[in-house]
Amino acid sequence: MKRTFTSFSLPSLKKDFSPFLHWAVSHHQYVTFLTSSKHKTDPWSEFDAVLATGISRQICPDDTQDAFEALKKFSDQHQDWIFGFLSYDLKNQLEKLTSSNTDGIKMPLMHFYVPEKVFLFKGDQVEIGVLNHDPASKPSESILDEIFRCKPADDKTDNNFNISHRVSKEEYIDNVNRIKGHIQRGDIYEANYCIEFYGKNAQTNPVESFLTLNKNNPSPYACFYRYGDKYLLSSSPERFLAKRDNTLVSQPIKGTIKRGKNTQEDDALKQQLFNDPKERSENIMIVDLVRNDLSRSAEKGSVKVPELCGIYTYPHVHQMISTVTSLLRKDIHFVDAIKKAFPMGSMTGAPKIRAMEIIEDCETTRRGLYSGAVGYISPSGNFDFNVIIRSILYNQTDNFINFMAGSAITIGSDPENEYRECLLKAASMAQTLNANL
Repeated sequence: MKRTFTSFSLPSLKKDFSPFLHWAVSHHQYVTFLTSSKHKTDPWSEFDAVLATGISRQICPDDTQDAFEALKKFSDQHQDWIFGFLSYDLKNQLEKLTSSNTDGIKMPLMHFYVPEKVFLFKGDQVEIGVLNHDPASKPSESILDEIFRCKPADDKTDNNFNISHRVSKEEYIDNVNRIKGHIQRGDIYEANYCIEFYGKNAQTNPVESFLTLNKNNPSPYACFYRYGDKYLLSSSPERFLAKRDNTLVSQPIKGTIKRGKNTQEDDALKQQLFNDPKERSENIMIVDLVRNDLSRSAEKGSVKVPELCGIYTYPHVHQMISTVTSLLRKDIHFVDAIKKAFPMGSMTGAPKIRAMEIIEDCETTRRGLYSGAVGYISPSGNFDFNVIIRSILYNQTDNFINFMAGSAITIGSDPENEYRECLLKAASMAQTLNANL
């Protein structure tokens, strides 16, 4: 099917995408919105934001199907704009692993779709791409008029519910010490251990909550995903994997410190993070893991680290981020490159398989979409996927909401400090829901 794009100049938009998001959710059961939240420093991003609405074709593989093979066939068949997500538990198809922990959100393992409409935002321009298979479909001009006439839903965010900890501080500390025991025995070098915060009988306005979350914590890989009655609201600061022509780029985050009260304290904290041997070792271990993952699909000798342990600032924290690139081998399908790098090393540990086994044993919640990825695939085969962290997940039918936070456990980890780091990372989600941790 052919897609026709029409370009419009919207100088008054000023990066306020809320009319588009309100319209999308009021008209469609399936919506993907990806935004850089006004960050200008990413040379790998193609757009300021991307919006996809409605479904023309889709795949949603279950446990009995080879999900990555299904995605490969789907992308080959539909060389169009494709949007979707990869759940963390796809690891069970990639390795001899299982997941039996609690799952309150119940997202599927994978979902990808060709949307009815695509909106590409860059500067003060928006391109609207509409499939031509439906003679009754509205022209792009009419869609734009409809968007700016659409009023937000009347139901306001109602956050009168309690946020509970799935794991107590004492249990958390015990588990960190268990993981350190594995490190001392030589089973692993590092593991990313996460805990869940959740609310039952929870009702919230997903669009308003996402806009609040992104306002409080604007992040370069933020996303909103509606899958029927289930929602992802993410302020992710991390890119999992992107492809630009034949170049792959991954930007793992490891190393976190709080913001200062003033510029002088802020600068001192950034320097402290940069020089912290424990935080640097965390980051470098994951960089080595990502280098290994990318080498599985790379041209020989093409894996590079153009930036090691860069310090980036966000509203609540400073983070240590590295950049790893490679050239994709000509005989490797780009979906296989994603498969060979998934799940991302920053959310597992090293060695990856043993770390995932230990994580599953220590954690009490099935991660599902958390620490998975959301992104797009373009008609040319370029793609961009984030890492689902700093995210709220909401099952509207079951009135269940949760968010998770974690940190990398190494031999030098202090359990009390790691717990404080989890609470620091969870703060923006709790703030969005007016909840105390």
